[in-house]
Amino acid sequence: MERVNKILQHKQYQKCYKKIAKYEKKREFCRHNMVHFLDVARIAYIYVLEEGISIKKDVVYATALLHDIGRFKQYEDNIPHERASLKYAPAILKDCDYTEEEIDLILDAIGSHREKDISTEKTFRGIFYRADKASRPCFSCKAEKKCNWKEDKKNKQLLT
Repeated sequence: MERVNKILQHKQYQKCYKKIAKYEKKREFCRHNMVHFLDVARIAYIYVLEEGISIKKDVVYATALLHDIGRFKQYEDNIPHERASLKYAPAILKDCDYTEEEIDLILDAIGSHREKDISTEKTFRGIFYRADKASRPCFSCKAEKKCNWKEDKKNKQLLT
């Protein structure tokens, strides 16, 4: 997990993360913070193990740490956060010693983590999509009734 810790300490990662925190400080709905990132990582890794997909743990965690890192650009410039995250992730991953093959896999999962039609794919990007959605406990959220997510997108039960 040495490379994952490099991501956490990366100057650009920290800069982006702090901007997200600033914009979401008073956000009533799901936040894009370390709790979310680590929940996604843990769930995705469980899915990887259960489905027998050969993906390194630190690749799963890197994907989770970076998948929403461009979120502040959605606040600033109305750029979809998955596209903005794709702008920042490659350089961070390269600086943290990920291979080109790993970077391609990670970027594919980041770029597609909001594409509903991949939810049944038995691929890393499909697993990652499901983990991201499963990480949101809408069934226990106090703000669920005010949330603008479509009803069919809300996670209203424990997902397996």
